[in-house]
Amino acid sequence: MQTEIVKNSVVTLNYTVRDPDGNMIDDGQHPLIYLHGGYDGIFPKVEEALHGRKTGDKLQLKLQPEDAFGDYDEELVLVEDAKLFPENIEVGMSFERVTDDGEEEILYRVTDIAEGKVVVDGNHPLAGVALVFDITVAEVRAATSEEITHGHVHGPGGHHHH
Repeated sequence: MQTEIVKNSVVTLNYTVRDPDGNMIDDGQHPLIYLHGGYDGIFPKVEEALHGRKTGDKLQLKLQPEDAFGDYDEELVLVEDAKLFPENIEVGMSFERVTDDGEEEILYRVTDIAEGKVVVDGNHPLAGVALVFDITVAEVRAATSEEITHGHVHGPGGHHHH
């Protein structure tokens, strides 16, 4: 039985995420299962901290915004004419919009509607927020060759579709 987290380990984590004031952001109802070794299944800083840990290890980790969902970018807040939106638009709705260069889609959230204007914010809801992770390593196993080839976990809790 493999117990140490090394490259190409499949790692199961029990975790919670809070903001620095102790407010719960993610209560970790479902364990996080990821393929260890730079496959982008998890924040790189978290992966770094977990390397070499063993089943049963507990750690607390604080990520600054730049290591989590990024700093808050004022330029991603746009004020648009309400005529551009459907009539039933409400605060909290979100929609994707391709960037001007067509390179990426940004998810915008409607944060305010007033006087014929709609304010949308393309920042991740947790942009600018430091995150405090409490993590317990629940399980470690060697990845299958198929998982390594595909770069993610298969089977229970992993991806089933491509």
